[in-house]
Amino acid sequence: MISSTVASKVPRAATNTRQCNRLLAQLRRPSRQTARSMVVMTRQASAMLKPNPTTSLPKTCTAAQRNHSSFATFTEDENAIRDTARLWAQTSLLPKVRSMDDNAKLDPDIIQELFDYGFMGMEIPEEHGGADMSFTMACIVVEEIARVDPSVAILVDIHNTLTNNAVRFWGSDELKNKWLPRLATDCASSFCLSEASSGTDAFSMQSRATKAESGGYVINGTKLWISNAKEAGVFLVFANLDPSKGYKGISAFMVDANAPGIEVGKPENKLGLKASSTCPVTFEDVHVDAADLLGEEGLGYKYCINILNEGRIGIAAQQIGIAKGCMDIALPYMNERKQFGTLIGDFQGMQHQYAQIATEIHAAECMLYNACRLKESGKDFVKEASMVKLYASQIAERTASKSIEWLGGIGFTKDLLAEKFYRDCKVGSIYEGTSNIQLQTIAKLIQADYK
Repeated sequence: MISSTVASKVPRAATNTRQCNRLLAQLRRPSRQTARSMVVMTRQASAMLKPNPTTSLPKTCTAAQRNHSSFATFTEDENAIRDTARLWAQTSLLPKVRSMDDNAKLDPDIIQELFDYGFMGMEIPEEHGGADMSFTMACIVVEEIARVDPSVAILVDIHNTLTNNAVRFWGSDELKNKWLPRLATDCASSFCLSEASSGTDAFSMQSRATKAESGGYVINGTKLWISNAKEAGVFLVFANLDPSKGYKGISAFMVDANAPGIEVGKPENKLGLKASSTCPVTFEDVHVDAADLLGEEGLGYKYCINILNEGRIGIAAQQIGIAKGCMDIALPYMNERKQFGTLIGDFQGMQHQYAQIATEIHAAECMLYNACRLKESGKDFVKEASMVKLYASQIAERTASKSIEWLGGIGFTKDLLAEKFYRDCKVGSIYEGTSNIQLQTIAKLIQADYK
C-alpha cells in the first residue's frame, strides 16, 4: 500500500487545506495590486511553510541587495517566491498533472493561474503589469513548478527567459508598451526558431521576411518543434530579411497569433512533456507592422544567441526540478516500505545510492544559481550556462532512472509520477542546444583561456 506521503509531498507545515487555499486566493494578484505587496504576501506563504515563524516581516530587499547575495544563499524575497511557487504547485497543480499528461493538453485554468500569481511576468516591470522580480526568482519558480510538472514549467520558462526578456532587452518603447502588459497578464508566447532543415544549425533557416510596399513586413515559412504553440497569443519569429547576407540577414518579429495567414499544426505525439503542445507553425503571407520588428533589422541572430544563453539556465532549472521531484517521490517510499524487516532506505547499498544522487543534485543547484548570479551582475556567464544545462540534464536523467529502480514495480506504473519524470527529462539533453553543442561551447571557451 502506498501512503499519502508518497502520492503527494505537501510540505508538512502546510497541511491545513483551508488555510492554504485561503492564502493562495489572496496571492492571486489583481491588476491593482503592486508586485511589492505581492512579495510581502509571499512571505506569508513562506511563514506557513516554516514550523515556528516568530519574527516580524522585514522590508523588501532592493535589486542591489539581491545581486550581492551568494549563489549558495537566497534572499528573503527569493525564499518567499520559492515557497509561494511550491505551495501553488502542490495544492493547485498536482491534482491535475496526471489528467493533463493523459489528455496531452494543459488545463486553461492552470494557465490563467500562472498569470494570476505573477509567474508569467517575473522580470517585467511593474509599469507594464509585471512582478518586477529577478532572473534568479524566475528560475526558482521554474524549478519549483518542474518539481511537480515539467510540462507547465517549460511554458513558464520559455515565456519568461526567452520572449519576455527579448522584448525587454531589445524592443522599442512602442513594442514594449504593446506586448509587455499582455505578456504579464494574459498572453502566452512561443519562440519560433527551429525548422525542418535548421535544428542545431539554426541560422540556415528558410523562413523569409520581405518588406511590404504598404509598410511593414510579410513573413513566409514553416517552423517546427514550437513549444507552447497551441497556447500562444504571440509568436517571436525569426526570419531572414536579406538572404544575401547569410545569417546576418536574420531579423526577429513579434507576431500576433491571430494574424491572418498563420496555421498552427497538429501537436507532436511526444515521449514526454505531453501536456506542453509542440507543433509546426506555418506563416503564409503574414503581414506585420514595422513597429513589430524586434530591435534592428539584421540583428536577429545576435538576439537569438544572447537570449538562448539565458534560456539554457532556465532549462537547467527545469531539469533540477525534475530531479528533486523524483527524490520527493522515491525517498518517502524507501523510508516507509520494509523488506526483510528493514526499511529499504536503511540498507547501506541504498543509502550510498541516494546520497550520491543528492550530492549531484546539490552540485547542479549550486551551478545553476551561480550562473544566475553571474548573469544578474552583468558578468560573462555563457560557459557556466552551458555547463549547468549539460550537467543538470545528465543529473535529471540519472535521478529519474534511479528513482524508478528504488521504487521497484510501483515505479514502473502510472500509480506514481516517477515514470512521467523519466519520460519528461530526456528532452533536456536536446532542446535549447544539444549536449554536444554545450560541450563544444564549453571547450571553445576553455581553450580561449589558455591561448
